[in-house]
Amino acid sequence: METDGHPAVVEEEATKMVGIARENGCKEVRGARDEAEATKLAAARRSAFSALARVAPTTILEDVTVPRCELAKMIRFIEGVAKKHHLRIGTLGHMGDGNLHPTCLTDERNQKEMHRVEETFKEIFDETIRLGGTITGEHGIGIAKKAFLPKFAGDAQMRVMRELRQVLDPNGILNPGKLMDASVTTGV
Repeated sequence: METDGHPAVVEEEATKMVGIARENGCKEVRGARDEAEATKLAAARRSAFSALARVAPTTILEDVTVPRCELAKMIRFIEGVAKKHHLRIGTLGHMGDGNLHPTCLTDERNQKEMHRVEETFKEIFDETIRLGGTITGEHGIGIAKKAFLPKFAGDAQMRVMRELRQVLDPNGILNPGKLMDASVTTGV
C-alpha cells in the first residue's frame, strides 16, 4: 500500500492503513524507511504476476473495477467462484482505485478446464456489474469482454458508440471484426 502527499497526511494515512491491516489479520506489516526500501517493496508487488505465471502453463489475467467499499466482497466472490469451478485464481490489484486483476492459472490444452475458466469469468464480470463496477479498469474491453459491454454500457451508450464510430470510420476499416462492425451493429 502506498500513500503520498503532505508528510503529516502521509504519516496519518500510513498509521491508519497499518491499523486496518492488523485488525484484519495481516501477518506482517513492513513500512519503508527510505526511498530505496520503498523501491524494493514496490518491486515485490510488480513481480507478483511473474510468480503466478510460473505456476501453470497458461495464465489469464483479467481486469475489473468495483467501488472501493465493495473490494472485500468482490475478492471473496472471486475466491468462491474459483473454488466452485475448481480453478486457481490469484487476485492482484490497485486497491486504492478498486481495480482488481483476477488471474487464472490454467492450461489452455484442457478444453474442459477452459470452459470452466470462461464460466468463471462470466460470473466475475456479472458480479462486478452487480456491485456497481466496470468490466475494465485499465486494459479495455477487447474481444474477450465484447459480449459484456452492452450489459454494462446500456442501450443509450451503445447507440452513441455506434454513431461515433460511423462518423469516425464510415468505411469500417479501423479494427474490422471488432466490437461495432457492420456484422455486430444490428445484434448489439
